[in-house]
Amino acid sequence: MIMSVGRLTVFAALLASIMQVAFSRGAGDRCFCQVTGNLDDCACDVETIDAFNNDQLFPKLQKLLESDYFRFYKVNLDKPCPFWTDNNQCGMSSCAVQPCSPNEVPEGIKSSNHKYKRRFKVSHPMDFLTVVCSEKTREALQNWNLHDDEAERFCVIDDVESPDAQYVDLLLNPERFTGYKGPAAWQIWNSIYEENCFKQTCFSCFSSCPGQCVEKRAFYRLISGLHSSINIHLSARYLMDDNWFQKKWSHNVSEFQQRFDSELTAGEGPKRLRNLYFLYLIELRALAKALPFFQQSSFQLYTGQPRKDQAHKELLLEVLRLADTFPLHFNENSLFAGDEKEAGKLKEDIRLSFKNISRIMDCVGCFKCRLWGKLQTQGLGTALKVLFSRRQIDDLTKPNVPRPAFQLNRQEIVSIFNAFGRYDTLTPLQYGSDDVYCL
Repeated sequence: MIMSVGRLTVFAALLASIMQVAFSRGAGDRCFCQVTGNLDDCACDVETIDAFNNDQLFPKLQKLLESDYFRFYKVNLDKPCPFWTDNNQCGMSSCAVQPCSPNEVPEGIKSSNHKYKRRFKVSHPMDFLTVVCSEKTREALQNWNLHDDEAERFCVIDDVESPDAQYVDLLLNPERFTGYKGPAAWQIWNSIYEENCFKQTCFSCFSSCPGQCVEKRAFYRLISGLHSSINIHLSARYLMDDNWFQKKWSHNVSEFQQRFDSELTAGEGPKRLRNLYFLYLIELRALAKALPFFQQSSFQLYTGQPRKDQAHKELLLEVLRLADTFPLHFNENSLFAGDEKEAGKLKEDIRLSFKNISRIMDCVGCFKCRLWGKLQTQGLGTALKVLFSRRQIDDLTKPNVPRPAFQLNRQEIVSIFNAFGRYDTLTPLQYGSDDVYCL
């Protein structure tokens, strides 16, 4: 079977490697990696996503993520695990994260008062209070805002003012397999699935259950899609050789097959790949809905380099406007649409469950894995926050409306775009100029 393709990515290269291995084993008549057709719970299909991503969105987003604002991420990798004490740390050099030195991070990003600077106009009562109130009162008002914002968050946000928080250059610390595996790694995913699956009555929380409500089914598919994204990256950049002379990362075909081959996963592998598409749709929809926030004249991608900052904001808006044109967006109104009281309770259960998952990331023993786990869960959590803040976002565009509670801090902004960038490079049909055979 031959698929027409657009751009070479890690997923494509893996499939090419799998083709060679499979033909050498006489398995050329089997296609375990095929992902086509409509996605469950969505009015969308795989082919539409591939065409939109490959031909339009991918190059612009990748360029944006290479800019200073999005490549430097502040994170606390030293937070203790809140769930168990026997947290074994990976001692291999490949697990380490290289933090930035002070002179590597643009001054505008490090400045504590850079938050979207603007010429102040007293157009709201809160603006007036900000001008005339004492420092103590302003601090109290800020704490109220933080409390309101915390109630809308789906994940735990690191305290960037903590002395343990450090800037990391994401481009110099890529996501890949580091050698971290075994019982410690299994405990992380076991906790994510088993402790956050709403007491399902079916056999295992590692697969979706028949008869589940759409909200719980969507929650499972998001976690599964996140897991698939991480596994694909690890399989594509696997530490194949580690000796005194060199470290060699390459495609680990057998690892990929063990995770996604239909026969080796009791039919679950292809479902996991489809869940990656579902995750892509959710975050694409969130980016489109966040457009009014980023369109505000007060918002800047502030790094202290005015010309570059303006150019990157224009590129960001171009990406978001393009995302908004996608013809088959996920309809978030289909979630939590029943009885208002029951829907509210279910939403809060899911919010707290996902928040719990973000805490589990502080238990990952490999620091590089912890870095990307925290970033991607925070990115997905931010996407969910955006999706379910419709009223607050709509108020941003209305005149003479008191300043709404909706806000995104720099951590949330950097994480949602970089998390989406993870899936954007993994859509299975985003291949190179040569045809790739799926066996």
